[in-house]
Amino acid sequence: MDKYIWLIPLLPLAGFIINGIGRNTLSKGVIGFIGSLLVLISFGLSVGAFFQIKATGQPINVELFNWFSVGSLQVNFSFLVDQLSSIMLLIITGVGFLIHLYSVGYMHDDNGFGKFFAYLNLFVFFMLLLVLGSNYLVMFIGWEGVGLCSYLLIGFWYTNPSYADAAKKAFIMNRIGDLGFLIGIFLIFNTFGSIAYADVFGKAATMHSGDAPFVLITLLLFVGAIGKSAQLPLFTWLPDAMAGPTPVSALIHAATMVTAGVYMIARSNILFTLAPDTMEVIAIVGLATALFAALIALTQTDIKKVLAYSTVSQLGYMFLGLGVGAYTGAFFHVLTHAFFKALLFLGAGSVIHAMGGEQDMRKMGGLSGKIKITFITMLVGTIAIAGIPPFSGFFSKDEILAAAFAHSTTFYVVGVITAMLTSFYMFRMMYLTFWGKFRGTHEQEHHLHESPPSMTIPLIVLAILSAIGGMIGVPAVMGGHHELGAYLAPVFEASNKLLVAHELSSSTEWLLMGLSVGGALIAMAYAYIQYVKKASVPVSDEEERPALTSLSYNKFYIDELYDTLIRKPLDTLSVFFYKVVDRLGIDGLVNGLGKGAVESSKGLRLLQTGNVGFYIFMMVVGIIAILLYSLKAFTI
Repeated sequence: MDKYIWLIPLLPLAGFIINGIGRNTLSKGVIGFIGSLLVLISFGLSVGAFFQIKATGQPINVELFNWFSVGSLQVNFSFLVDQLSSIMLLIITGVGFLIHLYSVGYMHDDNGFGKFFAYLNLFVFFMLLLVLGSNYLVMFIGWEGVGLCSYLLIGFWYTNPSYADAAKKAFIMNRIGDLGFLIGIFLIFNTFGSIAYADVFGKAATMHSGDAPFVLITLLLFVGAIGKSAQLPLFTWLPDAMAGPTPVSALIHAATMVTAGVYMIARSNILFTLAPDTMEVIAIVGLATALFAALIALTQTDIKKVLAYSTVSQLGYMFLGLGVGAYTGAFFHVLTHAFFKALLFLGAGSVIHAMGGEQDMRKMGGLSGKIKITFITMLVGTIAIAGIPPFSGFFSKDEILAAAFAHSTTFYVVGVITAMLTSFYMFRMMYLTFWGKFRGTHEQEHHLHESPPSMTIPLIVLAILSAIGGMIGVPAVMGGHHELGAYLAPVFEASNKLLVAHELSSSTEWLLMGLSVGGALIAMAYAYIQYVKKASVPVSDEEERPALTSLSYNKFYIDELYDTLIRKPLDTLSVFFYKVVDRLGIDGLVNGLGKGAVESSKGLRLLQTGNVGFYIFMMVVGIIAILLYSLKAFTI
């Protein structure tokens, strides 16, 4: 299997090249087939790698070539497939293939079909490069690559100015975090003399906890994770990423780009374990992000915006898990979130497809009987994300909440409140979309139809995974064996030796599970009363809302705050530099020197008359001047 690892990222890259070159000549059927098949083959190879590692327990190291050497820095372009990256490969290629398949039907009528599939393939290539790299530099290439592809995909319909602005916003905000990540890599080399995982983690395990280099390095790495994984305060780009086609939303929000920050911290777990202050910061930021995004999602009326803020909130849960040392729990939630969030986004795309492009839930309703497959699969995803057993989200979320309780009761309480809010806004979305009477136009009602098999088959597969995916992490208190935890144990072995284990009694674990599930069920019931029994519908944008509702609906005016505090001052400063420093200062100096040379040359040009007599006269004057000067010098 080792000799085929390099094909896993190469195949999607080949798809990008083929579809990119042939986007205007190949048929849509051929383009969709090539783009999807190559990702499927990568998935098959990833499955092979997974079973080899599971059987042998040994990571696969593949050194392709020596990239460059500068002084003591030697960087190899090499891949590492271990327990952590093998699961990420399955997520990226598996969910990625389903999204490609879904895109065949969803984007069929789009004129940019070939370009879209080329971008999707390139995105998968860079994401695979990110998780396969055996050192931070290869990871950083993939890190920057997915940032580039997100810009291309979010702004795919760039003729719409707001979509183009959303793409630029995502690109710029990611660059802020990426600068922190890059500086962190420089400090890693300065501290450990290498950027290869094996060297860095091996040396780190022999050092003392709380040393200053660890705190600084991990904080900078976390800045990178904040940007890529949309945590406070760099989260506003992710909801705006809804400007892209729905398959893009699923690809970015579910299994790939936004989980890159979680993967990076999980990969670097020993560095963070040795920096407990940084871990506390991570937990607080993650918890604050989870709660803040959930509060915004409560009042949104765009079906994709609800899911976007849900993603931000669920990412906050993952960082809470990382911050309290539940590395396995956080990564478990990455896995289950990939299933149910991809399902929900693709389901939302199916709803939008049926509604003729409409995304406002206030104009939906009563769709359960019209698009039954979409309804049933989205209901499964909603139950999973709400944390109701035995669906997948329950097990991963419960593991994070249990670790949070062991770390801090406050963390647990806020986490349970967030879980209740999640259940409320997700079932609110379902009730507004699928229950009650249809509130759209007659034309939309006439247009309602189930999506084609290319779109519904991925929904069914993801629904099954969302329902049973949590079974790989059944806790011992429920009579299960945490297979995922056992599989990932070698990756987190060094950290687990240093972390203080807080064992909870069986009764405490059952109580915690009961509280979180009970809270989710109460929130679900309350949403049912509000939006089914009372048939409440959010008010139109022209109507006045209560103060708190308005605050949530307008996203707490964070974008406006950034606009006032950051963008406008920078605009003013740039105008000053342009008009004063650049035009009057730099341009004035350069143009002044040029103008002075031109004007002085005009005066000197008058001496060149072309008259021979004038030249003889000037020669005589010059000779006399020289003689007078010489006479004066002789006299002195």
